[in-house]
Amino acid sequence: MRQVVVTLLSVLSLVLACTPTLAPTATPTPAPTTTATPSNPCPSMTPALVVKIVDGDTIHVLIDTQDYRVRYIGIDAPETVHPTVGEQPYGREASARNHQLVLGKAVCLEKDMSETDQYGRLLRYVWLENGTMANATLVAEGYAQVTTYPPDVKYSQLFLSLQRRAHEQGMGMWGLAAPGSETPVAGRCDPAYPDVCIPSPPPDLDCADIPYRRFRVLPPDPHRLDANKDGVGCQG
Repeated sequence: MRQVVVTLLSVLSLVLACTPTLAPTATPTPAPTTTATPSNPCPSMTPALVVKIVDGDTIHVLIDTQDYRVRYIGIDAPETVHPTVGEQPYGREASARNHQLVLGKAVCLEKDMSETDQYGRLLRYVWLENGTMANATLVAEGYAQVTTYPPDVKYSQLFLSLQRRAHEQGMGMWGLAAPGSETPVAGRCDPAYPDVCIPSPPPDLDCADIPYRRFRVLPPDPHRLDANKDGVGCQG
């Protein structure tokens, strides 16, 4: 407990530049023009301390001594505990990597458009002191895949490019063999949708059944997700 209190006090005096260099393989976005100061450690963001890891995409943080549950924007990690799907392949690994990335660390929380999700969790991009974003790192290393819910789409194209690279290189869950078989997880994704993981039919899926928006579609588009045949699926 004493360690948490000491670490929390350090958050108040932390000087974070929060320069968004994202994951090591990411294309840098323009750096903020505002310089951090001791009284404002996260320019245009909210300073917080990560005190608990729920799974690969959800954490608990302290903001001004109050506990908040935070859901990472734009990504979805495999489940570790779920009422219907149970534990999914690579869920424990994703949770462990998230633990390694952020637990006990001072972070900056960046809001997109929405404040919370339907479960009351804060929706945020989570920036580390070294200038990397946890959301992007988990996608780049294959611990999570892109899940886009408009209007929170600020980094969606970046996440898709990171996922494409992770998929091509067989990173993390993209190179994982399914239990009892030699088939990699990526092999269960239909090749007509190379940048996201959408399984081949059956069943037949439509845009309301999947979390992705504005992704690349190649023929034959078995789910008919590219309604106007322009090579981009689920644009609405």
